[in-house]
Amino acid sequence: MLRTPTGGAGNGTASAEARPMSIGTVLIQLREEFPEVTISKIRFLEAEGLVEPQRTPSGYRKFTPGDVERLAQVLRMQRDHYLPLKVIREHLDALARGERPVLPSPGERRDLSDGVWDADTGAATAARIGRAELLAAAEVDEDRLAEWESYGLIVPSPDGGYDTDMVTVAKLVADLGRFGLEPRHLRAMRASADREAGLVEQLVAPLRRHRNPQTRAHAEATANELAELSVRLHAALVQSALRSRLH
Repeated sequence: MLRTPTGGAGNGTASAEARPMSIGTVLIQLREEFPEVTISKIRFLEAEGLVEPQRTPSGYRKFTPGDVERLAQVLRMQRDHYLPLKVIREHLDALARGERPVLPSPGERRDLSDGVWDADTGAATAARIGRAELLAAAEVDEDRLAEWESYGLIVPSPDGGYDTDMVTVAKLVADLGRFGLEPRHLRAMRASADREAGLVEQLVAPLRRHRNPQTRAHAEATANELAELSVRLHAALVQSALRSRLH
């Protein structure tokens, strides 16, 4: 459990426990349990809406003890349950509503064999779906899917199925195609993604080789965080480049 600074409150003022903290103080507290956490990580979690510290008139962050405990919850769920930030946010929101959601046990694996595409929600209800479901999700025919595969945009799993990431890619490729972008135009994006994935893998490889299962879990969470940052950077660079060309 995290420890917060203590102090007397005999004069009627707010105790040290309730006093807002700087990001540096928060970092010191979190590092008792999470030695590898950084200020950049805390700022990233704030940018993703996982915590909302107060701001002074001059713009400095001020965190409450509740903010620190929420950050610790996020970091624990990443470390112990391998959860992406979207799932963590939904879990914390459910707790705030008074619900009692159940987290998967550490190391729990879901069945990846069968997959179903839910047309009503527009999402895969399992980790992998079949070829027919992918065609339905992307609203394309077999020839178009085969073309995407020939350019390396869509890659089936060894068992012939497709994971949810490939479903997302297929829908995006289909949407871009409606604007006239062909698979040959998108091949450079695939090559860039492979290079970025290789860079992330290089950064987290030492953690993944660690004997401690919690450290290996942290590697997974770190890889997810780096991927999200990479996507945000790519989007910002594209927007910046477009503005410079259109103005």
